[in-house]
Amino acid sequence: MNKMGVIKIKAVIMSGGKGTRLRPLTCQIPKPMVPIFNKPVMEYIIKLLKSHNIYDIAVTLHYLPNEITEYFNEGEKYGVHMSYFIEDVPLGTGGSVKNAKGFLDSTFLVISGDAFTNIDITKAVKFHKENNSKATLILKKEPIPLEYGVVITGEDGRIKKFLEKPGWGEVFSDTINTGIYILEPEVMNYYKAGENFDFGKDLFPRLLKDGIPMYGYITSDYWCDVGDLHSYMNTHVDFLEKKVFPVEDAEEVKKGIWIGRGTIVEEGAQLFPPVYIGKNTIVKKDSKIYGCTVIGDNCYLGENTSVKKSILWKNVHICNNAEIRKSVLCDGVRISDRVRIFENSVIGTSSIIKDNAVIKSNVKVWPEKRVERDMVVKNDLIWGTGVSKNIFGKRGVSGIFNQDITTEFSSKLGGAFASLYQGKSLFVIASDEKDSSQIIKNALNSGVVSAGGRMVDIRVGTVPMVRYAVNYLKGDGGIFVSCGDSNSDTISIEFFDDKGKNIDRTQERKIENEFSIGDFNRTNGGKIKDIIEISNFSSLYLKYGEEILDHISSIKEKRPKIVIGSKSKYIIGLAEKYLKNIGCNTVSILEEELKEIKEKIISVKGDMGIIVFQNGENIILIDHEGNFIKDEKYNFLTFLIGLETKKIKNIVIPYNFPRTAVSLAENYGGSISITKTNVSEIMKEMEKDDSHFQYILSFDALFAAGKIIDYVSYKNIKLKDIASEIPDFHFIKKEIPCKWEDKGKIVRLLSEDKKQQLEMFEGVRFLDKNGWALILPDIEKPTFNLYAEGSTEEFAEEISDFYYEKIKRLLEDKR
Repeated sequence: MNKMGVIKIKAVIMSGGKGTRLRPLTCQIPKPMVPIFNKPVMEYIIKLLKSHNIYDIAVTLHYLPNEITEYFNEGEKYGVHMSYFIEDVPLGTGGSVKNAKGFLDSTFLVISGDAFTNIDITKAVKFHKENNSKATLILKKEPIPLEYGVVITGEDGRIKKFLEKPGWGEVFSDTINTGIYILEPEVMNYYKAGENFDFGKDLFPRLLKDGIPMYGYITSDYWCDVGDLHSYMNTHVDFLEKKVFPVEDAEEVKKGIWIGRGTIVEEGAQLFPPVYIGKNTIVKKDSKIYGCTVIGDNCYLGENTSVKKSILWKNVHICNNAEIRKSVLCDGVRISDRVRIFENSVIGTSSIIKDNAVIKSNVKVWPEKRVERDMVVKNDLIWGTGVSKNIFGKRGVSGIFNQDITTEFSSKLGGAFASLYQGKSLFVIASDEKDSSQIIKNALNSGVVSAGGRMVDIRVGTVPMVRYAVNYLKGDGGIFVSCGDSNSDTISIEFFDDKGKNIDRTQERKIENEFSIGDFNRTNGGKIKDIIEISNFSSLYLKYGEEILDHISSIKEKRPKIVIGSKSKYIIGLAEKYLKNIGCNTVSILEEELKEIKEKIISVKGDMGIIVFQNGENIILIDHEGNFIKDEKYNFLTFLIGLETKKIKNIVIPYNFPRTAVSLAENYGGSISITKTNVSEIMKEMEKDDSHFQYILSFDALFAAGKIIDYVSYKNIKLKDIASEIPDFHFIKKEIPCKWEDKGKIVRLLSEDKKQQLEMFEGVRFLDKNGWALILPDIEKPTFNLYAEGSTEEFAEEISDFYYEKIKRLLEDKR
């Protein structure tokens, strides 16, 4: 601190990233050099640092470093001193800063080169010093924090927990990590120079574990991570609305309209605020420039041209009668007559779009490309159509056939999946029997092989069959495509790892990232691998289903009559073959309606009914009297069989499952493992416990039926006899509609309830002497899922009603 009371610190600007999510904006420049109002975003950072008396600045570089060093030089133009540290290989956020060697000899601030902010650094540093903090993270409240690291602090600001890009069930706070830190140099001693480590994933968790004082400074100032096209465009809107900095280098000739020096706006041109036009630009007569448009220096807009909510960089030339809507045109773009460019498109540097061409919404044209006259461009000029980055839901990717899930989309998705394996891997694929599923399967095949992967197509199958095939063929992964039901246009695509398990969220994010970037490797024609087709793989699969039974002779002796119900002819044929092979008599009905199956069982005097769903994974059982065993009751039945036969020692249950399972396991000398509700987490836990029996009964409907028939035949009992041993449990499930933006707020408010005992493993679970309630935001819908269990039916209803009304009240208060 100097004599004037100003705390003197240094700063490190991390500028090594490639900015892949911003491509094609960043194809030829690093992300910190992407312009906002004609200036690189990093220039605003330098000016902010100087305004808070930070003059000594280090810059870490990796991607296109000369673009930054040649523009800023040593910082003399800005009244600061800049030193550069170049990484030969990426070292992570922490590793890149550690690479700054002797620069880190006093308190220093770390900020990303793509952070656009007016944060009061002086106040943050004062907070850091007053709390004797060794690491202070500058935090910001964000209503939908899923794409950020969430930080949980105590009332005094001390950091208690980190959550890296949480799911909706983990949003216990809306305070996100801005990536701006104030650090004491000793915290960097945890790692050596040249080591690859990350602040959020590696260093900060270690400091927290060791009890090092770490604090979160929550700011209400403006901050935006200019990391993707959406945030980049929104930043310009915020700038125009004066939420960040005052507009410079232009005169506000009329409220909300800024015009730079040397610019000519001809009579008859119309400007609708807010609009910014840079220097030496010409706007011809009868042109219309609508609000939230930013135009750079040295541009030309021809007669009767219309531009709305768009960003034009420098030297953009647009001829007559063109129409630009909510798009970005990079440096030197040339647009000819009557061109139309629609929402969320990007035209890369020096590209040329000829007369009458149409660029459809969400299209990205890479730099120096040429679109010929009269062309309609629906896809990215490189590969596939543009689409939202978040494409995975609860179970893979789903959407409407030929709307959300097109052949172009699916081909690109297959390529993104294969690219994770560098194109050297073997994948298994199948679909249900529907034509639409098979069309999408073929597109996925094309995408995978074009990225260098090898496909084994077992043609028509089920989810469990693909899982088995991945293991049998020693594949590196698998894909299954299915329709919702016989009358549905909904397509579902599931991805599996090398053990046949559903891929986890980390792998999903990697695929989403590859898909979003869109420039993954493609193999050349000479290296394309043939697709191997196996038309009778089901025989190997069913043979395995026979081998896993312990008492097949008892089944053949009893000859039980099994009624099979499904909406899939293929599933019925598969089930008939399997059950007949193991010794059952079968009666089939092409139906999933419970009433129809129940009536059929009673009329034919069947021993048991099974309803197998379209994917081959889910099952409902019906006993000989027509009683249904499904959902949680079915799970309890499988637990009973597993515990009694000692095939299960440890029951794996998701977090939202009735805790009656705990006492059931204890009664048989077993134990319980509780996982998050995501299917990949459940499968991982079963694999850890080597619980093959529970895996089959949970994820393979046909073989589960075989196992249960095997058990009742050997025991010479009825299905109803086992069901009668299921312990009483009182469990209620409800859905509560909400707005997407309310999810994080409500979870945070619930997690701050000090009056009740709660858990925050996933969602918020409230514990009561008479039961519990779990509030879990839905990953796919604007909905809260409410689960409640009580020691009696009355208590379950009471608990459920209480939290239902509590959430409704909180939602109403937020309106």
